[in-house]
Amino acid sequence: MGLIHIELFATLDLVAQAPGGPDEDPVGFPFGGWQAPLLDEVTGAQIGAAYEGTDALLLGRRTYDIFAAYWPHQKEGDIAELFNRVPKYVASRGTPELPWAGSTQLGPDLAGAVREIRERHEHVKVVGSLDLVQTLLREKLFDRLDLWVHPIVLGVGKKVFDGGAVPTNVTLLEPPVAGPTGTVFLRYGLAEGTPRTGDMSAPDRGLGRDDSR
Repeated sequence: MGLIHIELFATLDLVAQAPGGPDEDPVGFPFGGWQAPLLDEVTGAQIGAAYEGTDALLLGRRTYDIFAAYWPHQKEGDIAELFNRVPKYVASRGTPELPWAGSTQLGPDLAGAVREIRERHEHVKVVGSLDLVQTLLREKLFDRLDLWVHPIVLGVGKKVFDGGAVPTNVTLLEPPVAGPTGTVFLRYGLAEGTPRTGDMSAPDRGLGRDDSR
């Protein structure tokens, strides 16, 4: 069984809308392209490494349209070669045109389709696609979550965990990596169970003290 691997660029307040440019998702959002001034060599290398082994893309309709208008015209670079080569699976409720070679629209049973993709590929990358990501997080249909947290607060915009998030445990898979601009890379894996609760005043929960010893 393959991995469903979500990749997201977010601000400190976890806004993940339109990081790449002002035309990505401009309605009601004045900060499109907020990521560009914060890119550095460390972050760029980490992003490139995160795509190693990817053999399929899983995209929402908006992200697909942005990618399909750009990447087929790029002939140089590892990312361009990868994106143009691997199959692209598109989640959409409509009947979109899919001009990018290797593109397939998923059926109405998104959860079932994602499970089939996981059986077919080893490393499926989900890029952007916030609406799709909300469904994958809610249904726990992911294995890894790469989160780049950037040192800005926007206070407006679509967030990583907007609407419908469910209690979920994750585990940090490798040490965080920080770039010189303050961007921090975090790689989490889906873990079993749901978050537990406790009493911080109890002897074994941090604030209390067992005076019997």
